[in-house]
Amino acid sequence: MEPKEVKNSYFYVLHCKDGSFYGGYTTDLERRLDEHNSGTGAKYTKPAYRRPLKMIYAEIHPTRSAATKAEAAFKKRTRISKERYLKQNGVSLPFSQQDRCKIVRREDAVDADAKEL
Repeated sequence: MEPKEVKNSYFYVLHCKDGSFYGGYTTDLERRLDEHNSGTGAKYTKPAYRRPLKMIYAEIHPTRSAATKAEAAFKKRTRISKERYLKQNGVSLPFSQQDRCKIVRREDAVDADAKEL
């Protein structure tokens, strides 16, 4: 029996065309971005005025639980706090002109993520 492939758990942030942020969870960043940009990814990203979306930030977490806790904590932040968090983690301004997604590995963050964010 072949070993099962272990997939990474990601918390990611999209920058929407209207300037808002969307945070989510996935195991495949590229597929998820394609889903959002096609209008099938989430209710929030479905309206045409929010697309196209750019993935500007992602964190690799050791477990799905840690990634979804990071997502929930991010969504509770204010706009200013979200911008500060992204800047502190290497996302450049203006967000709309960032050419690459900044990916950070969070090895030590299992339950601490929600408190840290």
